[in-house]
Amino acid sequence: MKAIVYFSNGSPDVLRCEELDKPTPGDDQVLIRVRAAALNPVDAYLVKKMPAIARKLMKMPAPTIAQPGRFGRDVAGVVEAVGVRVTQFKPGDEVFGSCPGACSEYVCASESKLAIKPANVSFEEAASTPVAIYTALQGLRRGLIKPGHKVLINGASGGVGTFAVQIAKSLGAEVTGVCSTRNLELIRSIGADHVIDYSKEDFAASGPRYDLVFDCAWTHTWSAGRRAVKPGGRYVIIGGVAGGPIFKLLARMVGARLMSHLVSQKFVTFFLAKTDQSDLDSVRDLMAEGKVKPVIDKRYPLSETPDATRYLLEGHARGKVVISVA
Repeated sequence: MKAIVYFSNGSPDVLRCEELDKPTPGDDQVLIRVRAAALNPVDAYLVKKMPAIARKLMKMPAPTIAQPGRFGRDVAGVVEAVGVRVTQFKPGDEVFGSCPGACSEYVCASESKLAIKPANVSFEEAASTPVAIYTALQGLRRGLIKPGHKVLINGASGGVGTFAVQIAKSLGAEVTGVCSTRNLELIRSIGADHVIDYSKEDFAASGPRYDLVFDCAWTHTWSAGRRAVKPGGRYVIIGGVAGGPIFKLLARMVGARLMSHLVSQKFVTFFLAKTDQSDLDSVRDLMAEGKVKPVIDKRYPLSETPDATRYLLEGHARGKVVISVA
């Protein structure tokens, strides 16, 4: 089978489409014939070079010729075989979820990290959801979102941002999306009550204050961003995973956390989502009911995954970048 692997760390240029043996599912795993995968900034971050201490803390050994790294984690496809302890799925089921090495023709995933794909959702749409929608859903919860809250989403046109706009609306919030000029109509079309063109207006400089600012772009320092948050409100930062030196990001995290102890606003920084089957089931229901619809910017074949990754890292994707697997 064909799979995207990397034998050393670095830029997207290290990604290779190689022939590997078809995997065999473990007792609690499902073998999936992949129909689509989707890319996330964190995927590129894990490939890039990083200090040895950071790799050790993340329990990620450096890739080698003998043990190459596998790329991608969002997947959708058809179940081909199941392990002896699997009870929720059977061959022929259409599923989506998360697993290591999703950019591949076949992949094994834990039963607990999958859900049945809604019939009204394509494989590409399903594959585009897991990591981004986990981040949006769990991040909004960390922001203590409630019906009637005024919520601002900075970076509303990205993979996480497009989901955050729709989920916040489904929870009864009044949503303001911040994006570029070319994306204003897109953000209105997915449910935002108000839009701000960041090239013409700085949301933190003036204007209304919000119960929750959900920042997918991290374009402001914590001292500037807090001006947009009501006293007692929350500022959730989830951007910056794939860009910039890791120690610079850590310094910004520490600064924001310290700030939380000195001001009335609460900062939740560098939020990373956790895989959760109950959340995946909630996501499935939202998509099946039409309350959340994935936004897909571009589609690439498996062999062009390096090009897709380079495009993602440019930072201008509208929604998700998807890998279609024939």
